[in-house]
Amino acid sequence: MNTTGTPKTFFKVVTPDEALKLLREVSAVDSEVVDTVRARSRVLAEDLHSRVDLPHFNRAAMDGYAVVARDTFGASPGLPAYLELAGTVEMGEEVTRRIGPREAVRISTGGMLPPGSDAVVMVEYTDETGDGTVEIQRAASPWLNVIQVGDDIRRGDPVFPRGRRLRAHDLGALTGIGIESVPVYRKPRVTLVSTGDEIVPVDREPRPGQVRNINQHSLAGLVAEWGAELNDLGVVADDAGDLRGALAEGLDWGDLVLLSGGSSMGTRDMAVEVIRSLPDARIFFHGISVSPGKPTIYARAAGKPVLGLPGYPVSALVIFDLFAAPLIRALAGESPTGEAGRQAAVRAIMDTNVASQTGREDYVRVTLERRGGALYASPLPSKSGAIFTLVKADGMVRVDLNREGMEEGEEVEVLLF
Repeated sequence: MNTTGTPKTFFKVVTPDEALKLLREVSAVDSEVVDTVRARSRVLAEDLHSRVDLPHFNRAAMDGYAVVARDTFGASPGLPAYLELAGTVEMGEEVTRRIGPREAVRISTGGMLPPGSDAVVMVEYTDETGDGTVEIQRAASPWLNVIQVGDDIRRGDPVFPRGRRLRAHDLGALTGIGIESVPVYRKPRVTLVSTGDEIVPVDREPRPGQVRNINQHSLAGLVAEWGAELNDLGVVADDAGDLRGALAEGLDWGDLVLLSGGSSMGTRDMAVEVIRSLPDARIFFHGISVSPGKPTIYARAAGKPVLGLPGYPVSALVIFDLFAAPLIRALAGESPTGEAGRQAAVRAIMDTNVASQTGREDYVRVTLERRGGALYASPLPSKSGAIFTLVKADGMVRVDLNREGMEEGEEVEVLLF
């Protein structure tokens, strides 16, 4: 029964693919320039190209002796070649003396090859005889054990495309080619609004009918993991005026408002109607054919997205992974196919049958166990309010909305937590 006093709104349900398409249509936030060394997990706002060759000199890839390759042709342990020792390359030293015919120069990994040399013979295949010569016991082909100019990247080559979320390895590559600062999208600002008269703080003993706050703290952590700035407005009462005030404040500060709770039967109409009352509001859907988490709301107001997550903890956290995270990534300017945003997955064998309902995409929490060299996935109870089923799970198995379930012995993809 509708108890909100307002006409019951149409419960528009979309498929997961339709939901993702709508979520990814948001425009990225504006950009800024930051020091490369502080750009980890930031998203590039422009394509980057190398302004230099890397390396910019020929470098030894092994410890040994720099040589002219043709001077070693035919060398073997039984018939070594003998070259004159012509010095040592010191690390960090620019070498200007050209190597002469039938000369060898000591060199360490990373050292600059003397001009004229074109190979490095590994120290394991050499022996200094003590009379100023080096015995070469293995022939070297041209450019053996050498990293040539531009082998890593050449001047003008593309480095990273716009939309790439930078990893720690990327920062090393950028500093290696002299890029001191990078244009990145600023961090999206996310306001978190939690609702529910039944929610009490962690330090309060809940009475019957009450629950401690779970969603607020878990969602705040997930927002931070995706590199967004968080404005946590705490728990708002199930009151239309209070909720409208919190949403208006969140929209004024942030690029996205996440509403935790207020999307299920009984409170759904109030949340939708409150959102409708905001400036330039439009409801795109208030239901996704997915389990857990069907009662999810997506809207825009004041030109900004509002995503209403279910109140049950498992539903809220699964929906965050599947839909809120891609929305934050889109706001941050990240390509939807970016490697950093892909959920790690493994293949496993279902150890029991799993029933599902056609027309609904199910995400089944599973534990993983290796038995006899094979990895098996075991389903956990699917109750949306049981947070420890999510904590105990190693990942989720997606059941396509056109299937009626998974069969025992079937190989499946497990999306890892």
